[in-house]
Amino acid sequence: MRLVCGPRQFALPDVDDAMRVILYGQAQAEGQGSTGEAARHKILLRRFQCEPRAWDLLSIALSAVTADFAALRAQSPDGWTREFDLDIAVADAPFWTGHAESLAKALAFLTTDRWTLRFHDGGVQPALPKDPVRPKEDCVVLLSGGLDSLVGAIDLAAAGNRSFAISQTVRGDADKQVDFAARIGGGLGHLQLNHNASLPGLQEASQRTRSFIFVAFGVLAATALHRYYVGDRVPLYVCENGFIALNPPLTGGRLGSLSTRTTHPEFLGRLQRVLDAADLRVGMVNPYETKTKGEMLRECADQPLLKAIAVQSTSCGRFQRFNYRQCGRCVPCQVRRAAFIAWGGIPDATDYVYERIGRRDADHSGFDDVRSVAVALAAVRDEGAESWFSPALASPFVRDRAALLGMLNRGIAELQSLHKSYGVT
Repeated sequence: MRLVCGPRQFALPDVDDAMRVILYGQAQAEGQGSTGEAARHKILLRRFQCEPRAWDLLSIALSAVTADFAALRAQSPDGWTREFDLDIAVADAPFWTGHAESLAKALAFLTTDRWTLRFHDGGVQPALPKDPVRPKEDCVVLLSGGLDSLVGAIDLAAAGNRSFAISQTVRGDADKQVDFAARIGGGLGHLQLNHNASLPGLQEASQRTRSFIFVAFGVLAATALHRYYVGDRVPLYVCENGFIALNPPLTGGRLGSLSTRTTHPEFLGRLQRVLDAADLRVGMVNPYETKTKGEMLRECADQPLLKAIAVQSTSCGRFQRFNYRQCGRCVPCQVRRAAFIAWGGIPDATDYVYERIGRRDADHSGFDDVRSVAVALAAVRDEGAESWFSPALASPFVRDRAALLGMLNRGIAELQSLHKSYGVT
């Protein structure tokens, strides 16, 4: 699928077969898409002065997330893998052209699709604000409304860091993002953004590019900080437990489509190389890449605060599908429930749609994700963790294989406790 993405005035000859996507504006004709206008408006309203290449990175991420919506996986030859051909308007086309292959490989790893990226002059570069606001915070943290990002923001505040929180607004989580930011560290600087991609026709629901746009928002905000302005490198904290970050395939059938890679070391590592090449002084950090979710909860530096608000967080991969209730049976829900057991801090009072995952029916223990975890538990018991998890660790961006293997063992043990407590067989 080919998309041409740029501001309203951007045009390319001989692309009648492509979908036109208006960046930072509204669609002007039938069949066009649009994305990014509201995010740009909110950033400019704050009078943030951001790096030109950070704006370019956001343009690239907006184009990718719109493409992700535009092509239905079910219509691809294998029912999953799609081919994208993107022409994107940026301010520094020669630089991005030199790194198009690196970005395409990062996106291919993230989404398991094939990407071709071409860059053209004519991208959006907002005028510099007359009186720029340069926030005094010393780092940026992604605050999604999930449990891991909540723990990460709490720990940063407890360690004396002054974090600026960036949230990607998701229906059902917006209010809790605001509440969490207000309750952590006496109140965090906070900005909620959304890509607001709009397209004609049906839209793909899998959305593997959501982490790319979230990181791009974070990078843009990091370059607006005073710390960045004076020449320092700004940490961008992407907080996720190591088990979900690696997301090892639980069965042979989950090697591609069912194993997300939103915070995998390889995706973050490939993207970091691009940031470094762009001279964007922003360093992505996941402090919990060798921690299980249960360990994150147990070791959180502000236990009273975490106990007060942990249950309000969202972990479910199907949250919107169940009318903003957590299903209790998907893999992220099972990891969450296992973590509460391992924590022992408070009873898990989350309102799960499917509470009794030990029930032998298609909605509970017979559901695919519950069966997949059960299969993985049996395989690790019979074959050992080393052989079972090796594919998840086969990446040049994995730095400490032994530490990650130990974490995966402990994560499996947490899931084992969950299944045992509910009698899943």
